[in-house]
Amino acid sequence: MRDKAEREAQREERLRAIGKQLDAEAAQRDAQNRPSRSLLPTASGLRRGWLYGRADPNPDLVLYAEAMSKKIELNMTFDMVREVVKQPHTQPTVTVAIRADGSVEKVTFVVSSGVPAIDEAIRRVVASQAPYGAFPPTVARQYDVIEIRRTWVFDTAIRLQ
Repeated sequence: MRDKAEREAQREERLRAIGKQLDAEAAQRDAQNRPSRSLLPTASGLRRGWLYGRADPNPDLVLYAEAMSKKIELNMTFDMVREVVKQPHTQPTVTVAIRADGSVEKVTFVVSSGVPAIDEAIRRVVASQAPYGAFPPTVARQYDVIEIRRTWVFDTAIRLQ
């Protein structure tokens, strides 16, 4: 009877070890199959995309960002900043977060111009052109919000680089 109890205890121990090994292997598989960072929901629950340059594997995302930039550059928005950009300033780098419906979620300065009036004028320019177009279906399937970063250059017009 004692031998039977010992064998049963050893069997239970082996089963627990097998269970632990299976759990470890499943955790490793889950870690390898995790989606990329850009598709994960953020704390707000929204899927966010980032375009911090002019290149991305998704050509529709690049075209959307270019259309947003052109809308700002071509719609006579320079008049809104003409006087304040005469002051010495740094070229600001600005990230604009746009929702899938084309509305602006937020405007963030990565590099400020150093002149509060210019920074505020940039916020007004971005707001004055909203809403931007709704995301194309291929982009909307992937993202709820896209953050587009551009450096703003002021000479005879506004240019977004």
